Order: sequence, then C-alpha cells, then structure tokens
Amino acid sequence: MNVERKYESFKPLIYRDTEILILGSLPSVKSLEFKEYYGHPRNRIWKILAYLTDSEIPDSYQNKKLFLHDNRIGLWDVVKNANREGSLDSNIKDETPNDINIILEKFKSIKVIGFNGKKSEQLYHKYFDLNSNIHYISLPSSSPANMSFNFEQISKKWSKLFR
Repeated sequence: MNVERKYESFKPLIYRDTEILILGSLPSVKSLEFKEYYGHPRNRIWKILAYLTDSEIPDSYQNKKLFLHDNRIGLWDVVKNANREGSLDSNIKDETPNDINIILEKFKSIKVIGFNGKKSEQLYHKYFDLNSNIHYISLPSSSPANMSFNFEQISKKWSKLFR
C-alpha cells in the first residue's frame, strides 16, 4: 500500500552548452530509489533519445550523463518538492516549484524546453511565464505508466525536440 509522503527532486543535469531542456514533473519512487533521473528500467526516455540521436542506449548512469552532455540535452523537474502517494503525477500535491527562471538566465544556450508529460507542462504554466526566446514542446510521458503510444509513435513526437 502506498503512503503519501514528501519527495524531493534531483539537482538539474544541465551543462554549459545545453540547448534542449527536458522537464519532468517529479522523479518516480523508483528513480529516487536508484538516485537517477528516469531510473525505472521500463521508462522509455533513454531508448527514445538514443534512437533519435542515432546512438547506443547508455548502459550506466555515468554514461547517461555523458550522453546528455554530448547531445546538449539537460534534465530537470518542474517540482522541487511535493507530497505524493506513489509515483503517479496525478497524486502530486502541495508542490513547490524549482527555480527554472534562474537556470534559464544562467544557461542562455537553452533554446528548447520539452515537457515530459502533461503534468510537467501544467505545473510549468502554473508557476512560470513563457520566454519568447525558447521553443516549448509538449511530449507524451516516457513513463512506463503511459503506454498509449507505441515506440514508433512516441519517438516521432519526441523528434520535435531536435527540429
């Protein structure tokens, strides 16, 4: 049985030359357990990004971070901390946002923000204004809880990050 508890997001994985920032909502219980962004073995983000960049799927968290750096991709979450039962975004309550504006000020190279799922986009719009220098893209969630898109369909939607 899941119990509501307070969860904290990770520090941003953003590099000096990051051009694409993928924003999730809040790490899943499994990701927090592994201390890795998108650590659930069935989360499709690494497979999607590897496919779209014509790369091998990174096999360790260190290689995932190198992959992100090499492809100028950053990861963070809209939510700094929140109460939640389990991992579902629909259970997020009493959230505090991360200070995304500071990151966008510091990393002017960011030109694209992709929202990994509806909840991250909804929360972003709740707390932040759009920046006219950034292209925003709604993406279907890479979560294993979202199987409404097959791999080909979800990859096609995520390919908009690279246009």
